[in-house]
Amino acid sequence: MNDRPVRIEGGAVSHARGSVHHPLFARLYARLAIAADRAGAAEHRHELLEDLSGRVVEVGAGTGANFAHYPDTVTEVLAVEPEPYMREQATAAAARVGVEVRVVPGLDSDLPVPTGWADAAVASLVLCSVSDLDVALAEMHRVVRPGGELRFYEHVRSSDPRSARWQERLDVFWPYLFGGCHTSRDTAAAISSAGWSIDQQRDFSFGQGRGPNPVAPHTIGRAVRD
Repeated sequence: MNDRPVRIEGGAVSHARGSVHHPLFARLYARLAIAADRAGAAEHRHELLEDLSGRVVEVGAGTGANFAHYPDTVTEVLAVEPEPYMREQATAAAARVGVEVRVVPGLDSDLPVPTGWADAAVASLVLCSVSDLDVALAEMHRVVRPGGELRFYEHVRSSDPRSARWQERLDVFWPYLFGGCHTSRDTAAAISSAGWSIDQQRDFSFGQGRGPNPVAPHTIGRAVRD
């Protein structure tokens, strides 16, 4: 870690700086997440976390929608969420599940976790909004032990060139409206370039609706830390 104070001791985690503020988007996202789960995202979360075990770092835990889907083979989840409203919601969600979940502030670029502490990292609908995708993936690589996993569930760049160009144009203003979210990131390619070997991936469209939807292309997968 760098020189900012970080401690994991006695069941408590502290971090000097680790917050972002998107108060309006955070409340909108909380409602959208509930609707998405009812439309099928809950099944995606279950697929994402199936067979996971050991100690887990969840990066950008949001409102804690994943917590109920962690299997009992997971011994501990350290859920990092920088947005105060979402962190409050996640803390409430953590109290309702059987798996031990600790919700803490922190940034994707500087996770409050020792090197190699985790057996796995989980990134769920967050890599679209991190400020630097390569830095975030490198930081997850740091905190996961060699041979550990990255589980990812993200909306991604379209495989259709015309749609991808449309996503690129939207990204001029889209992040300012939706909490830093980008629609055109090639997340799988970035994961492969960051020292992870993808061994399982399923691409699909979700939430397409009647008209074009720039965040419809999705992927779920698993990658192993080199």
